[in-house]
Amino acid sequence: MDTLFSETRAELKFTVSELTKVLKDTLESSFYGLTVEGEISGFKAAPNGHWYFSLKDEGALINCAIWRSMTSRVTFRPQDGMKVTVTGSISVYEPRGSYTLVCTSMKETGDGDILLALEKRKKKYEALGYFAPEAKKPIPSRPSRVAVITSATGAALQDILQITGRRNPGMNIIILPAIVQGPDSAESVAKRIEEVNTFALADVMIVGRGGGSIEDLLPFSEEIVIEAIHKSEIPVISAVGHETDWALSDFVADLRAPTPSAAGELVCEASSDQREKIRTIKNLMQETISSRLRQLRLRLLSCSGKSSEALLQNRLISLRMHLENNIGDIQKQTKDMLKGARNRLSLIENTMQALSPEAVLDRGYSIVKGPEGKTLTDPERINIKDSIQIIMKRGRITAEVTDKEKKI
Repeated sequence: MDTLFSETRAELKFTVSELTKVLKDTLESSFYGLTVEGEISGFKAAPNGHWYFSLKDEGALINCAIWRSMTSRVTFRPQDGMKVTVTGSISVYEPRGSYTLVCTSMKETGDGDILLALEKRKKKYEALGYFAPEAKKPIPSRPSRVAVITSATGAALQDILQITGRRNPGMNIIILPAIVQGPDSAESVAKRIEEVNTFALADVMIVGRGGGSIEDLLPFSEEIVIEAIHKSEIPVISAVGHETDWALSDFVADLRAPTPSAAGELVCEASSDQREKIRTIKNLMQETISSRLRQLRLRLLSCSGKSSEALLQNRLISLRMHLENNIGDIQKQTKDMLKGARNRLSLIENTMQALSPEAVLDRGYSIVKGPEGKTLTDPERINIKDSIQIIMKRGRITAEVTDKEKKI
């Protein structure tokens, strides 16, 4: 019976277009006049007036759309996190083989689970005083080093580098790449914040990412990130998403920037502003010196030659002593700064050496890579008789898998 069915099924042959047409006819004729409840995610109002979004629950997600002619029936502005009930029908877009729930109405049924959880967490930390103005640390006006914690490949980093590079090319930017989306992102961001404090890497740090849906921004509202920002001794600027986006990191941080670009402007005084301040100080110094010289000339005119010479000698001696004292103080401060920098550099080098793969290999461990050259950590990713490479300190071995066992 199974063999006959398999042979019959194998004789059914479709082109991609034919199969998609069958699915379109089946779905669109069978699923119409639906009522679906879910939580809005990724809402976007297109320039042509159409609305695009997704409806999700704890187990699945479906793409939805409301055409411009129907949006006037909705009496509220949809937002991410809202729980709504929609009516509509399934529509299949043949060129991409995708289906969409085209809605004709939408009713609000309350806040979604995500917003309710965030509001509950916000009230918890607000009651603990994490958001209080007196808990905020001042942001330095001219920091010498700025740490940026974000994705190494995201647009947020490029925006910050572009702004700081244009406004002040000489600024020292330290980039600490972090995972900003997904299950490991909150722990990654919190770890980077702790590293900036442990090694005193900067005078201020920017923590954030580019825009996204409410789910994409959730890592910056996780408790581990909130705690890390609150405990940070170095001021933190939260720069999460676009101006309308928000995360709980915005409330606990010492300063909230509406966008990553704005954060770059906040920590970076423009070179033109610095030059203007220098010119102002220079003019003030020149006026002060000129005034002082005029006073000295008047005093010289009122004194005899010998008394003037003695007065000048005493003045020169005083100035020389003052200069020597200042030189000594500067030399001591310079030595202290160099010593502190060397200590931080040594600590970073030791940490990097301890975490390097070569250090692990020196202790007798090996690295196992699969047929595709990827490092293996789970026996489920390799099959019996697959060829693997075992990399050791002084070479590598090619072997064939004969048995495997998964650790419980």
